[in-house]
Amino acid sequence: MIYKDNYLKEISFPLGGIGSGSIGLTGNGTFLDWEIFNRPSKNSNNQLSHFAVRAIGSDNDVVDARVLCGDCVRNYSGTNDYFGHGMSVSSMNGFPHFEKNTFNGEFPFAELEFYDKKFPGNVKLTAFNPLIPLDSKNSSIPAAFFEVEFENISDSTLKYEAVFSVANPFRSSINEASSNGVIMYDATNKNNNLSVLTPCENSHITDYWYRGWACSFYKDNIRKFWDDFVSGKELVCRNYENKSSYDVCSVSADITLSPGEKNSVKFILSWSIPENYNYWFPLKKEDGSDVTWKNYYATIFSDSKESAEYCIKNWDYLYLESEKFRKALYSCTLPESFKSAIQTGLSVLKSPTVLRLEDGSLYGFEGVSVTKGSCEGLCQHVWNYAYVCCYLFPDLEMGIRDNEFKYGVLETGETVFRLPLPFYRKEFVNLFTNDGSKFIPCVDGQMGDIIKAYREWKFSGDSEWLKNHWKTIKKVLDFAFSPENQQCWDENGDGVLEGSQHHTLDIEIFGTSAWLEGFYLAALKCAAEMAEFLGDNTAFEKYVKLFKKGYEYTKNELFNGEYFIQKVDLKNKEISDKFGRSNIFWNVENAEIAYQILDGCFIDQLCAQWHSILCGFENVFDNEQAKKAVLSIYKNNYKASMRDFVNPWRLFAVNDEGGTVMCTYPEGAKKPAVPIAYCEEVMSGFEYSFAALLVHYGYLDEAINVVSSVRERYNGQNRNPYNDIECGNNYARSMAAFSLIPILSGFVPDLTECKLRFEPKVNKYPFKSVWFTNTGWGEFELNQDEIIINVKNGYVDIKTLEIPFANDVKSLKVNNETYDYVFQNGAVSFDKVRLCDKLIVSMN
Repeated sequence: MIYKDNYLKEISFPLGGIGSGSIGLTGNGTFLDWEIFNRPSKNSNNQLSHFAVRAIGSDNDVVDARVLCGDCVRNYSGTNDYFGHGMSVSSMNGFPHFEKNTFNGEFPFAELEFYDKKFPGNVKLTAFNPLIPLDSKNSSIPAAFFEVEFENISDSTLKYEAVFSVANPFRSSINEASSNGVIMYDATNKNNNLSVLTPCENSHITDYWYRGWACSFYKDNIRKFWDDFVSGKELVCRNYENKSSYDVCSVSADITLSPGEKNSVKFILSWSIPENYNYWFPLKKEDGSDVTWKNYYATIFSDSKESAEYCIKNWDYLYLESEKFRKALYSCTLPESFKSAIQTGLSVLKSPTVLRLEDGSLYGFEGVSVTKGSCEGLCQHVWNYAYVCCYLFPDLEMGIRDNEFKYGVLETGETVFRLPLPFYRKEFVNLFTNDGSKFIPCVDGQMGDIIKAYREWKFSGDSEWLKNHWKTIKKVLDFAFSPENQQCWDENGDGVLEGSQHHTLDIEIFGTSAWLEGFYLAALKCAAEMAEFLGDNTAFEKYVKLFKKGYEYTKNELFNGEYFIQKVDLKNKEISDKFGRSNIFWNVENAEIAYQILDGCFIDQLCAQWHSILCGFENVFDNEQAKKAVLSIYKNNYKASMRDFVNPWRLFAVNDEGGTVMCTYPEGAKKPAVPIAYCEEVMSGFEYSFAALLVHYGYLDEAINVVSSVRERYNGQNRNPYNDIECGNNYARSMAAFSLIPILSGFVPDLTECKLRFEPKVNKYPFKSVWFTNTGWGEFELNQDEIIINVKNGYVDIKTLEIPFANDVKSLKVNNETYDYVFQNGAVSFDKVRLCDKLIVSMN
């Protein structure tokens, strides 16, 4: 995705590992959002950290020197407390810099090309942090990788030099030179440190810029650095014995190029802030100090120098494996808007929304505010939408299930929909409902955990894992109709939810809605299949019976001919009285229950169907009704422009921006005086999952419209394309975008039966996509008469390939060998084989 000019304005591309924190690379090549200190820090900069380049002629004269950045396109008057003081000096736009630049983002890579008629060469900066499917360890390195490439376009041999300058971010700082870089320490705690290293032979360092007097204000340091830089002087080490604040170091690397030659230099910035703690709701020891834990990366690397050296030693492997993923993903024949959406979902994993705990467990907020996480605890009903880790890093996703089932399930079977840290603590004070009453469970989150347990079992084929969790899974599901369920979800055990149902819109609905009933039905369907596999016949029969009753009720009572609705008697105050919630829900003025959907056309009414498609179990709604409903949502809720639309909620789309609103009331539909919370908002995570449903039901053009409208809202000029917002930045729900890949390709893995399914939703050839299982990943290509499944890494054990679109099969090759097969009912069956190369099916 190429951005330029004003579309560079809002870009901040996160560079960091999963759960390690990150640094933002802006659209013009400067740095922002230094979020490496175990908490968010939006809009922060690290003093004068930057890249600079120079070209030196044969006589050692500097031909040209400039900061490696383009024009700054925002904050001309300053920001925050410094508004009115002018643009920050850290923008480096007070020094010669490049006239223009472009930003090409294909996450996890950012490539910036710089142009200036005075500089005798083309310059490209490539930045990344490894993102390697199925390798969560190497995808969690606390570092940013940089490569500066020069191309000599002059008619003379020139020496090109890149200098990477980084400020020591600690108030009390000590810098130490090493053989190939500088280590910056917190003088009060040397366990906290950053390193800047280069693998290049021709390199120089300065561990301290010139300090001068009051350098933090008067800028003697940058003046001296720049004067030396433009004069052609090499970097020199200085020895300051006393501690200071925010000293700056520089590391340079140079190459000599003949006319027409091209080559590059490399740098690593790594960090180590090993001790983490719950700063948002601290847990104290007896001595009053905070309970802490080590970041996962600190169990792998002793300090930032060790991690930086690891990066240098393994640069080629880490780059090539990440590039393999990048090339496979962005060569897919997906609509460009889909790829853009998928990028923003991937970037969440490299943002401060995500932590990795000492044992490697993944933990996440919903999103992050400016300086703290927003809504802690792997929130079930938000992370329901996060379809990245289950494909790319299944060890992390299964670890989430392990921790939820171990720490988040109470004796009654109800689940804590926000896990506190440390996991063993039991104070759920931040889980209270919005009126301060007792913690209550969340129905879509709780049922979602059953669905995701099914998914992890099917995607991994690990039946021992299922057996170990089965007792807990049953307890969680059975809570729906348990006498101990004070929310009375299915009080009479008829497969129909009717009680007080808390959900992802932070409120409760009553009666029966297809939306939450769908989650219940999906959980029952999943649990029935798991029970059958495990030989738990009593549970199997019970869940099947409940599912059938609920399915029939939904089909006959909750579909209005166009879409699915909620059934509730708004005038019956006894409903809200029953749950002690009339103080919130009873609308005295209109004498009706507030915050309900009723006849509204709700964007998420088919969310459970989305899960069922992705996980490969049967429909939870009547298929024809669902197909009609998804088109009704598009017709009623999709707005090409918000200009004339009334939205009293948060404004994520304005003016002529488009979006799909949460709930609408078509002509003739009864609307509560106070309808469901967030009714008129647009939120990208919901829009992505809805778009995936459109794709599945054959409405590809409509899906493209939905996703394109979202991406126009995040086009770099108005908002950051690597930061979908909702309740905070880098919002976890945006990871729903990754589901567009398996939905479009019709990909469903079932490793319990060594089976893969593909059913692309397009009729154009060639079609190309990617696939992922717990043991391997690769590419899928469909031509008019041939299917190619290419393994890029790992393997997959397979004995059945479901291709229901095929009329006939002429031959089968697996790992370059011809295989006997049976083709029947759209499935190719053969003796089980470990696929580690290619599978090729020739069709008629």
